[in-house]
Amino acid sequence: MRYTVLIEPAPGNLAACVPDLPGCVATGDTLEDLLEEIRQAIEFHIESLRDHGEPIPDPQCTAAVVEVASAG
Repeated sequence: MRYTVLIEPAPGNLAACVPDLPGCVATGDTLEDLLEEIRQAIEFHIESLRDHGEPIPDPQCTAAVVEVASAG
């Protein structure tokens, strides 16, 4: 499965969340670290859903980067 991951800077590191898996978040010092941490978080999150007999959400979200003229 391929889930969309939102990445943003946080004080002193990077943070990520998965919109299709509420509560699935991770942080990392580098982008490489963050991607490994969120991959593990997704796997753990799905495993927890299975263990509790809850449905596993299919990936639904997508992301795009949109250019706009500068506000200045």
